[in-house]
Amino acid sequence: MLDADTRPQDPTALDATAASGHEPPAEVAVTMPGSLDGLWDHLHDHDPSTRRAPHLGEALVQRGLITPETLARALRAQTHTRPHRLLGQLLVDAGVLTPAALNIVLARWLGVPVVDLRRLAPQPEALARIPAAEAEREGVLPLMLRDDTLVVAVPDPWDTRLLDELRFISQLSVQPVIALPGTLAAAVARAYGGLQAVRASSVPARSLGDLAAELSQAAKADPDLDAAVVSETDNTLVRLVNRLIADAVERRASDIHIETAEPPRAVRIRLRIDGELVRHLELPARYRFALVARLKIMADLDISEHRKPQDGKIDFARFGGARVELRMVTVPTAHGLEDVVLRLLSGLKPMPLDAIGLAERNLSGLRGVMAKPYGLILICGPTGSGKTTTLHSVMRELNTDQRKIWTAEDPVEITQDGLRQVQMNTRIGWTFAAAMRTFLRADPDVIMIGEMRDEETARIAVEASLTGHLVMSTLHTNSAPESITRLLEIGLDPFTFSDSLLAILAQRLVRRLCTACRERKLLDEAGALDLARQYLASGSARALDEAALVGHWRRRFGDAQGGLYRYRHRGCAQCDGSGYHGRLGLHELMLADDAVRELVRHRAPAAQMQAAALAGGMTTLRQDGIEKMLAGLTDLAEVVAASNG
Repeated sequence: MLDADTRPQDPTALDATAASGHEPPAEVAVTMPGSLDGLWDHLHDHDPSTRRAPHLGEALVQRGLITPETLARALRAQTHTRPHRLLGQLLVDAGVLTPAALNIVLARWLGVPVVDLRRLAPQPEALARIPAAEAEREGVLPLMLRDDTLVVAVPDPWDTRLLDELRFISQLSVQPVIALPGTLAAAVARAYGGLQAVRASSVPARSLGDLAAELSQAAKADPDLDAAVVSETDNTLVRLVNRLIADAVERRASDIHIETAEPPRAVRIRLRIDGELVRHLELPARYRFALVARLKIMADLDISEHRKPQDGKIDFARFGGARVELRMVTVPTAHGLEDVVLRLLSGLKPMPLDAIGLAERNLSGLRGVMAKPYGLILICGPTGSGKTTTLHSVMRELNTDQRKIWTAEDPVEITQDGLRQVQMNTRIGWTFAAAMRTFLRADPDVIMIGEMRDEETARIAVEASLTGHLVMSTLHTNSAPESITRLLEIGLDPFTFSDSLLAILAQRLVRRLCTACRERKLLDEAGALDLARQYLASGSARALDEAALVGHWRRRFGDAQGGLYRYRHRGCAQCDGSGYHGRLGLHELMLADDAVRELVRHRAPAAQMQAAALAGGMTTLRQDGIEKMLAGLTDLAEVVAASNG
């Protein structure tokens, strides 16, 4: 007990050893059920005499964990704490109780049984209700299944989020019990280790097709069941959604499109793979509401709201899947329905700069401007052209211990250790412009802005690039010269902009040919000359005719006899019959030399700046693509489609 004559008169002070008169006990002596039947009987013992103490403090005194004087002192200290602190937490913070001891007393006081997992063998049917990944991640152990109740040992029986998740996964009422400290992790590993070994040898994994067939059979068995009463918690539907996401990850999809419709039309699910949408699955229309509701639950969205769009994120690891994050958006459609689009975000890693498909000349030119201590580098192209991937590849090369790099992104799709990455939030005014102003006060060497959306952001970026910082950003424009015109139109000063600009890289993505099945056809002289005409027509300031260009190609891309080949896709098992596997960038790098800067200062048209850049050695997107087709990386149809704008 504290001595008022020798200790400071601080009403919030609570010394552990003096307050209790002894060292805090490591454990609390409790009587624990020795069998599952005994545990079940204990759970259904409603004898009110089992709760003798009306308050937690008195329960602690009854068990000899604290003295009445310590309790009085703690209650007085509690009245002086701001904000108000719970009695148990106050005692733990003071060292009077250990967290484990407090949890056990709380459990006994509130009627939650304490179990010694070393003495109890979980039922296999209970273990089957909670996946091993979920049990290991959350540190829980299902013990027994009785009627519609699942008894689960948990570390914290008052964690409502965890209990809700267990109810959802098991589709049962969950009764928590608290495990004796130090026994839970080992018991989970022991129980699921044996169960997984049995399952691996006896039960094959269910494919997406099997799960979809099961739902279709259920629909045929009861065709009159209204879609409104199909539950989003249906066990087969839950497993199908998880399998769908896992399949999308395995097939390298960037997006999952779920398109609902009124009966008799089916719910259609498509995946975007290598930039192209492909049909993946169809489900009976009766699941149109339940499927969307299940995804909303996973993304913590409002399942009752159907009239307005919603957006959120799904952490797939929470549901037993891979460490993948998905950005989800719902779009209200006709007849009160909703479509869902999921973009797979996590798991993306920055690629090496020399692996993104830059031609040798473009790669050396880009590295040259990256070595500058300050200036502005822009990457432009339409949505989905790989600008963010290229930007992070540049950051990957600049990311050293000697540089401080700040990034402002919306959203943060690719993460890198060493970068200080900041997520934008326009709802609270945390915009790109606001982030730029903050970064300039945070001692940066390199600043990356996800996108230049307005004049204010562009102006601050130019100012930052002129005051000793290397600044990089993206623009939604079609070509390098058009990017200059766009920035001048939104209000940038042409003189400061021309001084800050180092380079603009325009790019597109094309599908890469599958090397296992691509076909090649020898180009005759007429075909080679026709290809050379297409190359020169897209823009060239070099004094080359078609014959000279074909000769250059034969030396660079030809076989031993100088033969040139035109490649095209075919299709095989390795590429799922598409003929393509992965994607490749087409690039157009405009370096800001003196001629280009002079044109910027005079607000020259984009065509004049294009001509000046070509005179400086720039190759266009079409030209870069034709050379990559000759190298066997893609086909001409992809090049023409990507470089038509």
